[in-house]
Amino acid sequence: MKFPESPCHAPKRVVQPHKDALLKRLNRIEGQVRGVAKMIQEDRYCVDILTQISAMKSALDALAMRLLEDHTRGCVQGAIRSGKGDQAIGEVMEVMRKLTR
Repeated sequence: MKFPESPCHAPKRVVQPHKDALLKRLNRIEGQVRGVAKMIQEDRYCVDILTQISAMKSALDALAMRLLEDHTRGCVQGAIRSGKGDQAIGEVMEVMRKLTR
């Protein structure tokens, strides 16, 4: 798998190395969201709905971790090599704080 050589901070556009897998996960999550909406519309049992919401949250977390790993292995690694590691690490830490709220 080839990751970008240059840091990602300048272009703000990156070719995702796992684009197909990410999109597949997003489509699955989209289906889960529609399923929860249907459960609410059908007045389904609250615990069943909450269980599905928990599954959606887990799926989103897994998607975020895949993106974060790709970013770290590609963009951050490239930034470190080019002498801009502190900026890249700061950015990763900011994202981690947002993800763990």
